[in-house]
Amino acid sequence: MSPGVREAWLVSYLDWLSKERRYSVHTVRNYEHAFRDFYQWLDDSKMVEKPFDELTRREMRDYVVEAQRRFDRRTLHLHVSGLRSFFRYWVTRKRMLRNPLTGIPLPRLVKRLPKFLTEKQMEALLLGPQRLLENESIDDFTSWRDRLVMELLYGAGLRVSELCALTYSDIEFASGSARIMGKGGKERICPLGEVCMAVLGRWQNQFSKNSAPRDRVVTGSKGQPLGPREVQLMLKRYLALADLPSDITPHKIRHSYATHLLNAGADLRLVQELLGHASLSTTQIYTHVSVARLKEVHRQAHPRA
Repeated sequence: MSPGVREAWLVSYLDWLSKERRYSVHTVRNYEHAFRDFYQWLDDSKMVEKPFDELTRREMRDYVVEAQRRFDRRTLHLHVSGLRSFFRYWVTRKRMLRNPLTGIPLPRLVKRLPKFLTEKQMEALLLGPQRLLENESIDDFTSWRDRLVMELLYGAGLRVSELCALTYSDIEFASGSARIMGKGGKERICPLGEVCMAVLGRWQNQFSKNSAPRDRVVTGSKGQPLGPREVQLMLKRYLALADLPSDITPHKIRHSYATHLLNAGADLRLVQELLGHASLSTTQIYTHVSVARLKEVHRQAHPRA
């Protein structure tokens, strides 16, 4: 397969991920990096002209073995997952006869529990914008905007991409909820909670530059939409202020949201719906977090632990 045709196949696939599957810009970019790496391996291995479905099982195993030297196991799994999806896409469109990655084994992943903040840590983080406002380190607009960002991340468990895409037409003010379009075009209803709705009301009435139905909720001082990177940098400022680990990301705030719900007795399937997970197995990792927390409490409190 010539480099030009190979590139056209990749562009078509990435376009499908973005427009039909509605994957985030971040995910699509990561998949593209995976393919660039795979294509480079094909070139280095003198297989630049070979059709994808003529790649042998041994050749694909060689790729996996070689990639293990350069990537950790989790990154390797993500790369191979993207490649499998790519090949499956073209098999279903009758451009390939077989998926060359079918049945290729991968090194086992070590299950890592998601990192999250405790409720006390989360409270300290949420107080950050008010603290800086009282110290006159930021203005009213920034304080209320940043507070709204964190209330939406924690109060509704939004992904950062969902937060940045949120418009006023997505908010149902009467019910105090938001209609969110998540990964894969999966729609869900997220309750926002009384505190978040109060902050949102104050923001809309006093600080929002534009609040027509199609306008973004979270914006900069000139009304421009905020991007995920700006949200991440903003969060780091408040993590430092609260003396919390700097590697906490907006997605780990979402982990905190799920963990606190389960710790308080929420039903696992309800949490699955709130998070917008397609599979219950994705949500079940948070039960391990809860059990780990219970064991720690037992170890510290029980005389025979």
